[in-house]
Amino acid sequence: MLTIQNDLLSIDIKTVGAELSKISAVKNNNQFLWHADPKVWGSHAPNLFPIIGSMKDDSYTYNDKLYNMIKHGFVRHNDKMIVKQQSETSITFFLNSNEDLYEMFPFLFEFEINYELKDNTIIINHTIRNIDDKTMYFSLGGHPAFTCPLYNDETYSDYILEFEKEETSESYLLNMKTGLVTNKTKPAFDSPNTINLRGDLFNEDALIFKDLKSRKVALRHKTKGEVLSVAFEDFPYLGIWAKPNASYVCIEPWLGVADAEDTNQRIEEKEGILSLPKNDTFKASYSIIINPTHLD
Repeated sequence: MLTIQNDLLSIDIKTVGAELSKISAVKNNNQFLWHADPKVWGSHAPNLFPIIGSMKDDSYTYNDKLYNMIKHGFVRHNDKMIVKQQSETSITFFLNSNEDLYEMFPFLFEFEINYELKDNTIIINHTIRNIDDKTMYFSLGGHPAFTCPLYNDETYSDYILEFEKEETSESYLLNMKTGLVTNKTKPAFDSPNTINLRGDLFNEDALIFKDLKSRKVALRHKTKGEVLSVAFEDFPYLGIWAKPNASYVCIEPWLGVADAEDTNQRIEEKEGILSLPKNDTFKASYSIIINPTHLD
């Protein structure tokens, strides 16, 4: 476990998967990240690469060859992450392709994730380098789970998710058996820009949004105001998820999405897939902003 800190926030990051595991207020020790109770859901904030969610039959094809790929990709539980740089307020983890990963993902790459503290904000920077002699295809995402409710005298249903813009987007439904995205949608918003949190909200798994106008979502108490927000300018897809009746909510910026039910399994044609030319670099960032009222 490694820690970086400034005057307002302290964060812990696991070396396995370079996973953010704690967000603490320095002054009052408020805890903003889910504590990963293994009886409920044993993760804090997995990093998703090179896919999001599930692939059909946990596999895909590239150049007519079949490859196996685990859900959410191979970074989140990876114990080969290397600390490339660390200062008081910044840390960078590094992973490159190896023989084992090449059997799942036939591209030579370098993956970096950097955590940076600036005042009351955590910036998560991703850098992907294609060091191969061919185009690389991949997805990228975050999966941070935030404690909800924040205080003992509150309930889950005291909270809402507030989007920065009015929305008409509906949530795409998952096939609960396969984890694949269907072409069916359902309304998700309780007002033009809010979703009420409640214990049964995720009985049909995640809310999946493909066409949001907003690039910022706040976790807000209905009467006490905002706790935190997630800004995701570089990420066109968003997932919202928790285990039913659990005391957290995940706000997940995605570059990509799980396979569709009607996928042909060709990674080059996968919905939301990114293509990176040979010897090129891709960067994307999102931020977690803690409201200062909860830091004193």
